[in-house]
Amino acid sequence: MFYWVLKTVVLGPILRLLFRPWVEGSEHVPETGGAIFASNHLSFSDSIFLPLVVPRRMTFLAKSDYFTGEGLKGRLTAAFFKGVGQLPVDRSGGRASEAALRSGLKVLRRGELLGLYPEGTRSPDGRLYKGKTGVARMALEAGVPVIPVAMIDTDKAQPTGKKIPKLIRVGVRIGAPLDFSRYEGMEGDRFVLRSITDEIMYAMMELSGQEYVDMYASAMKDRIAREKKIRAKEAHEAAQPGRAVSELEGALDAAEGLDDDAGPQRRAS
Repeated sequence: MFYWVLKTVVLGPILRLLFRPWVEGSEHVPETGGAIFASNHLSFSDSIFLPLVVPRRMTFLAKSDYFTGEGLKGRLTAAFFKGVGQLPVDRSGGRASEAALRSGLKVLRRGELLGLYPEGTRSPDGRLYKGKTGVARMALEAGVPVIPVAMIDTDKAQPTGKKIPKLIRVGVRIGAPLDFSRYEGMEGDRFVLRSITDEIMYAMMELSGQEYVDMYASAMKDRIAREKKIRAKEAHEAAQPGRAVSELEGALDAAEGLDDDAGPQRRAS
């Protein structure tokens, strides 16, 4: 009930007025039955704008951090996500990943729509990253189609870390459903799961126009974090007293060495 109140009365009309979201491919949304909407992930607001333009109710698997916050803000955030029917997911892997899979399958087996981000996390730089195979396993176990989706310009409207969005128009492209029934009963074959996932990611790339990177977004985020630490360390060391003087003396010594080596050649000429 709260889901539809937010979508049609409270939040939805305001978002439509301010951001004027456009949608292509709405004819691909199934009128009945379960389906997985596999979307790229550019912004926190993806989970708001995609359900806004899809006429049926959609459930997302949201990270558990949104449900465990402390204080007034934490309780309000948890209440919001629970109210719109989002399910908490522990991303630590192992048994937690299996629990997330089972939660998603329950939604699909009820004949509902499930929204997933195969990349597993938001893109750190606007490119499309390698998908995780959970989406393929869910599709095979539930026997449902996968509908590729491309969110457009949501990262410009609300970049990572920005709480107040910019009022620019955003869009959603919905592709034709992908049928993987030919792989029925093969959800335990990791090569099949990778093949299906890659096919889904290719369809998402075609819709979004993003550059594809054959590595996980989480690995790229770790690399970026390490590089930031290295640069911060180098900047700190460069700011230490006497550091610039010693570096300058080293450069002068190197220059004098070059002059000494070149001296005979100059005299010979």
